[in-house]
Amino acid sequence: MLKKHNILLVEDELELAKSTISSLSENGFSPFHAKDLKSARKLLKQEKFAAVLLDLGLPDGDGISLIKEIKNTKIEIGLIIVSAKDALEKKVQGLELGADDYLTKPFFFSELNARLKSVIRRLNLEDNQQLTINEITLFPEEMRTLIHGDIVELTGKEFGLLLYFFSNPNRVISKTTLGEFMSSSYADYGFTDDVVYTHIKNLKKKITNSGGNDYIKNVYGVGYKFTVA
Repeated sequence: MLKKHNILLVEDELELAKSTISSLSENGFSPFHAKDLKSARKLLKQEKFAAVLLDLGLPDGDGISLIKEIKNTKIEIGLIIVSAKDALEKKVQGLELGADDYLTKPFFFSELNARLKSVIRRLNLEDNQQLTINEITLFPEEMRTLIHGDIVELTGKEFGLLLYFFSNPNRVISKTTLGEFMSSSYADYGFTDDVVYTHIKNLKKKITNSGGNDYIKNVYGVGYKFTVA
């Protein structure tokens, strides 16, 4: 039986919290809910969590303070900021403090599920483990890529994209999602569709030039898919 990951949702909008908890349960997670910082701190002391979904605007304080507290404990927990569109400055601050990703309200639950799985998988990979799909092997902690056993030099953005695709095989990922992921990973906003396309084009070229299969497929009008048989 697969282990259920505990997820802490820190959200004061009760209707959103209720539907999010339902979605998390349906997708195999074990969700806990805190409506404010006080409740969140109590749960963090009582339970072990794989990830925290954190709203930044809470009734008893700023969610940024909780990010600082979690990071100070040195405990490995995935942190995903869930906030309104107008909270760009807070998102940047949270990402600089060590949050792993962010979602803007309103969001699709399928996207939340995918982001959670990706963050958890990346965290689990970072203790000197490796991830292999056919002829490609990634070493996340070292940011090292092997294709047919030979080292392939990727930029940080290219490696991050490839790891994201590895974490989401056979899933159509929108250009917007990839742009947000690249922004959140590198605290560098403004990733347009053209910029995303350029990085993907360069990544595809490096993979195929090194003897790898052309896994990254364009899904017209939507985004991209890392196709694995």
